[in-house]
Amino acid sequence: MQSITDEQVDAFSAFLAAHDFFYIIGHKEPDGDCVYSCLSMAALLDAKKCSYQLLNAGPFKRAEIKDKANLFANALAFLSEPERKKTGLIILDCSETARLGDIDGDLSGLDVFIIDHHKTANVSKDCIIDASAPATAALVQQLYERMVGQPPKDVAEMLFFGLATDTGYFRFLKEDAAEVFMAAARLVAAGANPRQVYDRVSGGKAYTTRKLLGIMLSRAERYHNNKLVITYETMEDTHKYGQEGRDSDALYSLLLACDGVEAVVFVRQETDHNCTAGFRSRDAIDVSAIAARFGGGGHKNAAGMSIEGSLETIIHEIKKEFAKVL
Repeated sequence: MQSITDEQVDAFSAFLAAHDFFYIIGHKEPDGDCVYSCLSMAALLDAKKCSYQLLNAGPFKRAEIKDKANLFANALAFLSEPERKKTGLIILDCSETARLGDIDGDLSGLDVFIIDHHKTANVSKDCIIDASAPATAALVQQLYERMVGQPPKDVAEMLFFGLATDTGYFRFLKEDAAEVFMAAARLVAAGANPRQVYDRVSGGKAYTTRKLLGIMLSRAERYHNNKLVITYETMEDTHKYGQEGRDSDALYSLLLACDGVEAVVFVRQETDHNCTAGFRSRDAIDVSAIAARFGGGGHKNAAGMSIEGSLETIIHEIKKEFAKVL
C-alpha cells in the first residue's frame, strides 16, 4: 500500500475548504468497507466542522452492517440552487456513478471527489485512487491521521472494521502488506478490538444462510479442466430464503479451497431481466478484467457486475470469457 502524498492531502483539504455542504455516498448494495469508509469520512468532516448528509441506495443485505442502515438516507436533503453551488459530493469505494444506484434527487453537476481502491477505477482528477490499498478504509485512515490526528476509539473501530472486511480479516494480504499491518496496529492502539470485529464480521448469520449454501454447493459445476467453478441462485431461491440467506463469502472460500480451482463465479438472477455476478480468483487470474468486459469491475482477485439477461445466457458468456484465460 502506498502512502497518501502531501499533494493528495492538500487537494482534499482544498476540496473541503471550497464547499459548505457535502454528500457522502458509497456504492449500492454496500459492504463493510463501503459503509465504514463513509462513516469514518463523516467523522473526519465532523472533526473539521463540516456539514454533510450520508447517502446510500442500499439495500443493506449483510448482517454485519444492517444496524447502520438508519444512518444513511436514499433521498437528498433539499438545497437551494445557491447552496448546491457550494456543495461537494464525496464518493467512496467506487468511481462509477452507475454503481451508486437509485438515489432520490439530482447528484449531477456537483463538484466530486472520489476515494477508491478498485483496480478498474478510471478518474482523471479530484481523487485519491490506490489499487494497492486493500480497502478504502485504509485510505480514509491515512486522511484522518494526516488531517485530524489519532482517531478516537469509535472511529478506530470503524476504520478497523472496514479494513478487516475487505481483506477477509487479513487473509488476502501478501508479503508486501507490512504497511497495512502497521496501520491496523495503530487502530488497535487507538482502541479497536480485533476479536470483537472478527465476531461481528463472521457471526450473526441467519440459519437460512447455511441451508442456501448447501444448495449453491450442490449446483456448483467445474469447467476448463476443473479450473473454473460456477454456481447460481434463482429468484425462487431468493423468495424462499430471503436476502439474509446469502453468504457468498463462505461460498467463495469453500470452493476456492478445492484442489485445482483457480476461479469461482456466483451468478444471481435478481429480476426477470437482470443478473448480478461475483468473481473470485487465486493470484494468477485477473477477474476484474473479465468483469470489465461485462461493464463491471473490482480488484484483480475479487470483482462483480450487474448485467441484463438470464442465468443460462450469462453463464454461457462467462464461460466463454474464462476460456480465453484458462
